[in-house]
Amino acid sequence: MSGPECCSNPPTLNPSAGTGHVEKLAGLDSYLTGSPHSKVAVILISDIYGYEAPNLRNLADKVAAAGYYVVVPDFFHGDPYNPENPDRPLPTWLKDHGADEGFEATKPIIEALKSKGVSAIGAAGFCWGAKVVVELAKSRLIQAAVLLHPSFVSLDDIKGVDIPIAVLGAEIDRMSPPELVKQFEQVLTAKPGVDSFVKIFPKVSHGWTVRYNTEDAEAVKTAEEAHQDLLDWFAKLLK
Repeated sequence: MSGPECCSNPPTLNPSAGTGHVEKLAGLDSYLTGSPHSKVAVILISDIYGYEAPNLRNLADKVAAAGYYVVVPDFFHGDPYNPENPDRPLPTWLKDHGADEGFEATKPIIEALKSKGVSAIGAAGFCWGAKVVVELAKSRLIQAAVLLHPSFVSLDDIKGVDIPIAVLGAEIDRMSPPELVKQFEQVLTAKPGVDSFVKIFPKVSHGWTVRYNTEDAEAVKTAEEAHQDLLDWFAKLLK
């Protein structure tokens, strides 16, 4: 379940990264960016490294610049996965931080956004976060979903989705190998009433959209292509 890919290229976490700010929303510390008066919000749900990852926050700022109010919650309560900690290997850490808890914790965030006047909400999840987003999609708590190099998302999960969903996969990915992503696509294509978009990015590995090396021009380029797909998807479906 939890191969080394989940843990490759850990980011250097930075609590002050990004142009937004951190405040509590529905009881969770959250990185907030964009206009709080926007009627459309996007929730970005991190991978195991949490909400202080600079690339993730920079993406949040990019999404905010497109007109959305963006929320990146700290679902791990200050306890992101730390590959340097031998006492808590990934399986142990995952027991403490299940995607089901992330799903439950998102419900009050959605309510809080609605109480601020937000009328449409999209969510995008990376690796661990994709499982949370697919649960939100199955429960129809959001209007549009994007899964980026998902972890733990099953074919049955995808069968249960009937809202617009995009899946961005990597060619080199044991967590969601291309064969599985193609099966996702077959299931979604067979749902005539559900908007879907599925794309497998060549030559990239699991985590490429948020755990890329900012000094590697090719890595930046492919990450930005995925970011643009995410923006295009929400532009089309979040009104």
